[in-house]
Amino acid sequence: MRALLERGRADELALLARLRQADGPVGLAPAADQVWTWLAADEHRPLLRLWAEAYTRSLVEPDGPWAGFAKATVDDWLDVLAACQPPSERDAEDGVIRRTLTLAVLRGALLDLLATDEERRVTAAVQRQLALLRREEGDES
Repeated sequence: MRALLERGRADELALLARLRQADGPVGLAPAADQVWTWLAADEHRPLLRLWAEAYTRSLVEPDGPWAGFAKATVDDWLDVLAACQPPSERDAEDGVIRRTLTLAVLRGALLDLLATDEERRVTAAVQRQLALLRREEGDES
């Protein structure tokens, strides 16, 4: 199961690596938008349900076979999102807060989507949050 999760994780990280190869950092909102598109795709739901189970098991069985999985997932995603931020934002205390909020929105929306399969409603909520993030990014320019 860990190998399957690692494969899914590699696919997700490859998506974000493509974002890093742009001429410059793409910003949190565009990165989150592309991540959400990947997360919300029907074909990824079985793998993401497995991810959710592993994430939860890592929290309730901290010394078991899933030890450290949840923390490693958070650390990986925060690192990738940091790479999508311009250096001035990435290195600021607020940059950490913004990418933490972005990750929290994506993770919460994913769990809601997996529980309900209500893609339209959940995607609308994600898009609303990303619009706020874009507005905030524009205010800082």
